[in-house]
Order: sequence, then structure tokens, then C-alpha cells
Amino acid sequence: MFIDEAIITVKAGKGGDGAATFRREKYVQFGGPDGGDGGNGGSIIFVADNNINTLVDFRYKRAFTAENGGNGAKKRMHGKTGEDLIIKVPVGTMVRDFESGALLLDLNENGEERILFQGGKGGGGNIHFKNAVRRAPKMAGKGRKGKELRVKLELKLLADVALVGYPSVGKSSFINKVSAANSKVANYHFTTLAPKLGVVRVGDNRSFLMADIPGLIEGAHEGVGLGDKFLKHIERCKMIYHVVDVSGMEGRTPEEDFEKINNELEKFSKRLAGKKQIVLANKMDLLYDMENYENFKIYMAGKGIEVFPISVILNDGLKEVVNRTWSLLEEIPREELEEETDVLDILKAIEDEKPDWHVEIDEEGTFVVTGKIVENVLNTYVFNDDEAIVSFVHVLKNLGLENQLIKAGIEEWDTVRIENVEFDYIV
Repeated sequence: MFIDEAIITVKAGKGGDGAATFRREKYVQFGGPDGGDGGNGGSIIFVADNNINTLVDFRYKRAFTAENGGNGAKKRMHGKTGEDLIIKVPVGTMVRDFESGALLLDLNENGEERILFQGGKGGGGNIHFKNAVRRAPKMAGKGRKGKELRVKLELKLLADVALVGYPSVGKSSFINKVSAANSKVANYHFTTLAPKLGVVRVGDNRSFLMADIPGLIEGAHEGVGLGDKFLKHIERCKMIYHVVDVSGMEGRTPEEDFEKINNELEKFSKRLAGKKQIVLANKMDLLYDMENYENFKIYMAGKGIEVFPISVILNDGLKEVVNRTWSLLEEIPREELEEETDVLDILKAIEDEKPDWHVEIDEEGTFVVTGKIVENVLNTYVFNDDEAIVSFVHVLKNLGLENQLIKAGIEEWDTVRIENVEFDYIV
């Protein structure tokens, strides 16, 4: 089974909370703060592995979470750092933001290792909150949440040459003959149900990679016959073999085949339409009138495209095609790939969409406060007792909490709830 797309959710590990502890030793009456820092959470890392050929494993597991960092402890003991989560994908995998489609990572080399995002930073222990006024702080830093994102994995073949053409023109037979590929061969549409790769050896230390793309038909760019699923695989190829049936046995002319397939390429991607093409006029052994071939060759010359007469069945003309291909590939640079987007920009845009404050009244008449500012404070401090909770409320008040409650119509002695903290509003 060839799976070339998958949608998964990835989440970095949360940072461990700092500890709010104090020295407790014999003969030390007022031990100071000694809370250790929390450990950092594990990061999300993608690795390209050429031992993996499809994305099929991601059909069954769609949530990936790195290990959380350990909490800090007394005696300034730091929490354990969470283990990174390594996600192995095939070479040629593109990682995109699911919502925007922005390219985040492009993994093209075997063993390439890329961090999507790092784990949450561990919170500081209460030793960091000690100052001249607050000598015995009962609060500590809270570990940062691990970043989370829904991403789409796309696998595109990194072949040098792509075979395109109508079904049953002989593409699978061709790749089987010139390479070690083993594509199905039969006389019906969409015999090749998935792209197949074959290594074509030209000589000592000279070879190139060829991709056999399932036969295209009209409407392929819109998904007819799964065409759009397959067309994207040739966007990275250096050049295209356009195979046509010059015999006309299927009731179509080679000129007609050529124009219709190129029309599909043009509609799908301007980049595809601009790639170097050579035409393989297959089934010359079935051609009864050579004038048809000569006319087709003149037609192609008018477009500046080389034509190679071949017969896959008889092995005629294949060596000439392979040799010409090698000389062309040495001249054609691989196109620059799509520019990556910084994942932090994506995450910031998501965060910016949240309101600073959100106040709603539940069915019991309690004013429930949420919003970006509340989350930021909750994600910054650990509040262990009443004194720390009072500090928490004062922080929010300084940031504009009271103004928001007044706008929502709060009156004295109404109840306010923020996360799991409830208190009465007193003027």
C-alpha cells in the first residue's frame, strides 16, 4: 500500500514546574527557599529515513506527544529533562501546517534531522523569586506548555525523471525494461495504482531515478481518476518522459494524447508545464504507416521537443533514450523548493487570534474569566497556598481584570472564577 498523505497532531513536552520548598534542617530555624527548577519538556523532531517508503503507519497513530519535563524538588534539585520525540518519515516528506498549508519542514536527505519545535521550558524554583522584600516566596515558576500543532505530511517522490502519459501507452513496461522496477502491466486503465520508482543504470557510477506515475486522463488536475493525487509527485522531477502510443490502436492520435496530457499538467501547475520534456513514441512495431510517425515528429519539432521512436516490446530505441537522458540531467539543475515558513510565526498567529480577556456568566451567576492574559499568568507561576493565590489575583488586577469585570456588569459580592480559583468581588 502506498500512502502519500497523513494528518497528525504533534505536541512538545510540557516543562516541569519549579518547586516552592524551604530548607528544613536541624538547628536552622528559618531556612530559606531551596526549590529546584523544573526540567525542559521534550522536543518534536522529524528525521528522514530511506528505510521508510510510505506514510502508512500514520494512518493508525495520529497523535504524537513528547515526554514532559520533571518537576523541581527540594534542595535545589532540578527536574528531569523530557525525552525528545523522534518521528521518522520517508525521504521527500513535507510537513505543512494543516490550517494554512504553509510549508514548515522539507526533508530531502537521508538522515536529515529537523526540530519542528522545542519542548516547554521548565519553571524556576522559588529560589528565583527571593528578593529584599519577599524573603520566603511561596510561589514558583510554572513549566511552559508544550507547543501543539496539527500538521499534514505529504510525501513527494524525489525522482529525476517522471513518466507521464495516457493509461496503457506502455509506461510500466518501459520502466520495467530500463530499470529494476516491477510495475504491473495490463491492458486497462490505472494499472499502476501508486507511483513506482526505478533506478536506471547508464554505466559505472552513473544512474538516475525514474518515477512511473499512474496513467492520466482528462480532468486529472481536478482529481478525475486520482490524477491530482499523482501529479504532485512529479513536481520535483528534473524532466519528464511523455510516452505516447504512436500506433493509434486506442483510437487516439499521438498529437491528441500529447496535447490533452500537457493541458492537465498546465492546469495543475505552471511549474510542471515548464519542465523539460522528451517524447517517447512507443509501439512503433504496431505502426503500419510510417507517415503517421513522420507527421508526429514534425508536429513535435514545431514545439521544440525531441521525439524518440521506441518499441518496448522489441527493446528498440531504449538505449538511445537512456543515454540522451543522462546528458540532459547533467545540464538541468533541480528547481528550488518551496520556501519554508517559521513554525513560530504560525503558532504566534494562532495565539494572536485569542482574546486578551473573555468574561462570561455561567448558569449559577458566577463570572468566569478566561483569555490570553489569564493563560499567560497561569502558565508563568505555580500557586501553592492562599498567599500565592492572593498574589495571582493582584497580578491579574494590575493587568486590567477589574475593568473587564465591571464591563461585564459585576456587583459587589458576586463570585468570580479563574481556572480552579474562586473568590468574591469586594469593592
